Amino acid sequence: MTESMHASKSEDPDNNERRLYPEDQAKVDTFLKSGVNSVERKPFRPIIMILLLIVVVTGFSLLSQGIALWALKSRVATPAHQETH
Repeated sequence: MTESMHASKSEDPDNNERRLYPEDQAKVDTFLKSGVNSVERKPFRPIIMILLLIVVVTGFSLLSQGIALWALKSRVATPAHQETH
C-alpha cells in the first residue's frame, strides 16, 4: 500500500460511510425519532432460554435412549437366523 492510502485510513476510519447533506440527514433523524418502526419488546431473559435448551437436549437424549432400548429389545426378542451344517 502507498503512504497516502495508509494516511487516509488512519485519519478517517469511516471513510466508506456515505455522507448526507444536512437537510437530508435532518429528515433521516426525524424519521428515526418518530418511532414508526419501533417495537415494544419484553426484556431478554437468558435464564428461560437456557432452561428451554436444557429441556430440549434432555428430551432428545431420553428419546434416543428409548429408541436404542426398543431396538435392542426387538433384536433380542426375534431369534437370529441359524444356519444348519
